[in-house]
Amino acid sequence: MASYESLADMASNKGVEDPNLSSAIVMPFGLLSVESEDVRKQKVNWQSYVQSQMINQEDYTMIADYDCMGAEERGRILEQKGDQFAKSCLSMLTRLSRDQTIRYILVLIDDVLTEERSRVSIFHEFGKRANINVWTLFLKLLNRQDQFIVHQTGIIIAKLASWGKVLLPDSDLNYFLSWMKNGLASSGNGYHHSVAQCLQLMLRHQVYRQAFFKADGIQSVVSALVAPNIGFQLQYQLIFVLWLLSFDPRIAERMIGKSAVIRVIADILRESGKEKVTRIIIATLRNLLEKPEEKKNEAALSMIQCKLLPVLSVLNGKTWVDEDITDDVEFVYEKLNERVQDLSTFDEYAAEVRSGRLEWSPVHKSEKFWRENAQRLNEKNYELLKILTKLLDKSNDPTILAVAAHDTGEYVRHYPRGKHVLENLGCKVMVMKMMTHNDPNVRKEALLAVQKLMVHNWEYLGKQLKAS
Repeated sequence: MASYESLADMASNKGVEDPNLSSAIVMPFGLLSVESEDVRKQKVNWQSYVQSQMINQEDYTMIADYDCMGAEERGRILEQKGDQFAKSCLSMLTRLSRDQTIRYILVLIDDVLTEERSRVSIFHEFGKRANINVWTLFLKLLNRQDQFIVHQTGIIIAKLASWGKVLLPDSDLNYFLSWMKNGLASSGNGYHHSVAQCLQLMLRHQVYRQAFFKADGIQSVVSALVAPNIGFQLQYQLIFVLWLLSFDPRIAERMIGKSAVIRVIADILRESGKEKVTRIIIATLRNLLEKPEEKKNEAALSMIQCKLLPVLSVLNGKTWVDEDITDDVEFVYEKLNERVQDLSTFDEYAAEVRSGRLEWSPVHKSEKFWRENAQRLNEKNYELLKILTKLLDKSNDPTILAVAAHDTGEYVRHYPRGKHVLENLGCKVMVMKMMTHNDPNVRKEALLAVQKLMVHNWEYLGKQLKAS
């Protein structure tokens, strides 16, 4: 079986896919799929349209004949009269307004494209010869009130943009990417699967990956993944999107750095029992360890901090039918084991802080650690202190707040100029606010931290604390 990367490259350049993944790319899921079946059963009375002169005789003959043919006959007519078919469909989408009819025409077009991908050229070539902007025609339909029409149109645009040689122009691309991002962010409309499918189609192309990344697309996918009760199929589709993005080293760097990608998919890996979800998560983790050469150590640190080694140990002991899963699990497991051997205590601490998941691990209470490493919190323009400050400001987790308050106190206790640093970062104010927190442990750690900020005789304070 071909590697994941070669499959993605083939998909991008030739439209070739791994058969085991094709269903996630070309098959609709969710509400759109159910409604499409209903639309196919509702035949349109084309005769009434021609009699009322809403469509001309030529378009009527084309669509009425095509509508009553079998699959083989339809294939032949598309080979012989593809230009006329495209003209008739686009003309009717422009001239007609009834939702039921627009639905039917869109499903007809989508079926034509799905049956044979090369048929996207029928529409592109007609548009070029007739000097018609096919993109504009379809993009306008995204503004309709009928959500089936909107999302079926989105699928068609994605296929036209992905399966042919004509790329979506930049201005139209940005509009379509914004539409997809908004679709992921919407709640309760039932069409998230189709929006994810659009992204799965589009992001096989490097130019679209870059544009989605620049539009802060990673965050929109992560936000959709952490939404409640999304189901394993949508999890799979969205992580598939992240996997496609991770083939670009520059994008992979961002996924490792400031985004929460590793943390979110690590959580899903621990909880999911679906092999297809496991497969795509492990493949994504492998990409993040391989693609950005200069970030691989940081990627491994993040994965270790997310407690993935015990999970991978279990997965590495399983027997998988798919050799790709076996290879990827072994690769990721070995790389994390190699990295954990090289970790310093400070590396582990920094990774924990960057993950935003503070817990009472031994390092926080280690006098030796703070004596040797307090000053290192000044590195990279006070990166770790800024994260601790942000956690104190934004987190609702009592453990995280308590540990963050404790660590700021230990920093200022062991670094003589730490008080001024914390004041300048706004951290002192955040710690003082925690003194009135409703959790007693948070209040306690905040009080101790404030005492350390205020008192200069650390030895005396230490004795007082022991006495209490």
